[in-house]
Parts: sequence; C-alpha cells; structure tokens
Amino acid sequence: MSIRTERVASLFQREIAGILSLEYSDLLHPMVTITGVRVTNDLAIAYIYFSVMGDSAPQKNAVLAKLKDFTPRIRKTLGQAIRHQVKSIPELRFFLDETLETAHRMDELFGSINKERDARTGDSDSNEDGTEVSEGN
Repeated sequence: MSIRTERVASLFQREIAGILSLEYSDLLHPMVTITGVRVTNDLAIAYIYFSVMGDSAPQKNAVLAKLKDFTPRIRKTLGQAIRHQVKSIPELRFFLDETLETAHRMDELFGSINKERDARTGDSDSNEDGTEVSEGN
C-alpha cells in the first residue's frame, strides 16, 4: 500500500468506528470494533475488518448481516463527514476479523502440545527443582 492509501484507510477506520459507535450502537447490540481498513490503490473499494465481542458464531454473522444492510447509510454518513478530504467515497465491504480468536486457538493448541510433550518426557529427565539431569558427568 502507498502512503496515500494508508492515510485514507486510517481516516476511514477512524470515521467508520465513530459512525458505528455514535449512530448504530443501539442497533448493533454486541460491541463492534473496527480492527482495520484496507483500500484498493484506486480508492474504489474499502475493505473494512471488524470484530465482535461475544463467542457465538450466529451472533457474529447477525452483526455482519446488519452491517451489510446498513452499508448504504454508513457510506452516506461517511461521505458527509469527509467530503472535503477525498474526492469520492469508495464501495464499503465488511468482513469479520477473526484474528484474535485464531490466535487464542493457536495458544490453546500450543499449550496442549507442551503439556503432552511434558507428559511424554515425564519426570525422569529432570530433578525435583525442574533442572535437567545430564548423563555422563
């Protein structure tokens, strides 16, 4: 991404987050956070990534559906807010960002792998204080 597209993406992220928190917070019951925005080089499309507080997949999908329904109104409000900063308002596309959930799942998997590895090696390779015992010395 160029510096210009990064700046525009940052502007969109701030403005859309503000719009959602001010105008749509009562319609989007779980807390919605805009985690990132990526803009195409020609500024025609803005990919908006968001996360939702809550664990249920149906709840997250419902928020995504609501955001897609609200997209024309959000775009209009965005256009009014930044009309002097950009020439045209891009098409907005919302995507559920599951980065945090994926990272949490990976941490759990690595934790279970470490527990399994510790169980396989057992206590025969370490002293009571947890230091390893070397053979041949």
